[in-house]
Amino acid sequence: MRIRVIPGIGPKTEHFLHERHIQTVADLRTLERAQLVDWFGRWGEDLFAKARGLSESAVSNDRVRKSVGEQETFEVDTRDATFVLERARALAHIVWSRLEGHGFRACRTITVTVRFENFITFARSRTAREAWKSEDAMRGVALELLLPFLDERENPRHRKLRLIGVRAEKLSC
Repeated sequence: MRIRVIPGIGPKTEHFLHERHIQTVADLRTLERAQLVDWFGRWGEDLFAKARGLSESAVSNDRVRKSVGEQETFEVDTRDATFVLERARALAHIVWSRLEGHGFRACRTITVTVRFENFITFARSRTAREAWKSEDAMRGVALELLLPFLDERENPRHRKLRLIGVRAEKLSC
């Protein structure tokens, strides 16, 4: 891989290394630690380790969840509104269950995603001042956002839908 994939190597460092015929991470790995320290000072130590995939950074899977979503790609592209709305209701149920499973009780933004048969994808969101605090409320908003994709408003060419998704954002406990 090119040396620019290493965090911290920008245009100037890349140019400096290229002048020394170091183009790839493999080339960089052939250098001694002392050489990199001579060129870059303390950062040379870090560069030596990064070129070898070594890091002292803690590995953590702790993160603040910002959204919960689910999507479904249909086996067959469709314009069947009954089917699409039924799947959207099911997705909303899954999203709300997962939201609660992560300890949240409400959301302020609901987003639906639609991908048409030609792979063009759209997303529509609604954000409320007051959070939605029930599955029914979230589902209702998701269906309102989805309905225009089933008629002339957002689908004037009557394209079939390939995928739909529902996502809850701006979560609160």
